Amino acid sequence: MRRSSLVLFLAMALGVVACHHKPKAEPPPPPPPPLPAAPAAPPPAPAPTAPDVAPVVDEYERLRQTGSDEIEKMGLLGDIHFDLDKAELRDADRQILARNAETLKKYDFLMITIEGHCDARGSVEYNLALGERRSKAAFDYLASLGVAANRMKSVSYGKEVPLCQESTEECWARNRRDHFAVTGKARGGR
Repeated sequence: MRRSSLVLFLAMALGVVACHHKPKAEPPPPPPPPLPAAPAAPPPAPAPTAPDVAPVVDEYERLRQTGSDEIEKMGLLGDIHFDLDKAELRDADRQILARNAETLKKYDFLMITIEGHCDARGSVEYNLALGERRSKAAFDYLASLGVAANRMKSVSYGKEVPLCQESTEECWARNRRDHFAVTGKARGGR
């Protein structure tokens, strides 16, 4: 019996060994799906729309399109001042007039009125005459610098339109002036 048990044991061991075989290899994974065909070329991008930007306007055209009242408020032209009872141009005022002439030549469409003013002392008649001499002195000087006379007009306000109302030398000195008012625009230009 021992032998038969041994044989049986060996037979079983051989059966187990015989049954124990290599595991089946798993089948290879399926091949990846084919890549999709390349899409056709994308449609062209839409043309960029131009932003709503106003056309570039140079300074000359910008000023040409601005109203005379607005130009006057800009203070493009400087005032000049006079000594008491005088209508002669001082050196510093000639420099201001030279800058005014350059501005008027650059903006050749501007029309101006040269306003002669006086301080509160003296009679109305005296100050009107003095204011006229003052505005005429500036008119003639600007014309000598090349500003067309037909673009300028001269007027005297005497003491009737003061900047300052006080009875002090400083106030009177401010009122003794020529003011260059932009009063219109000429047709044409450039």
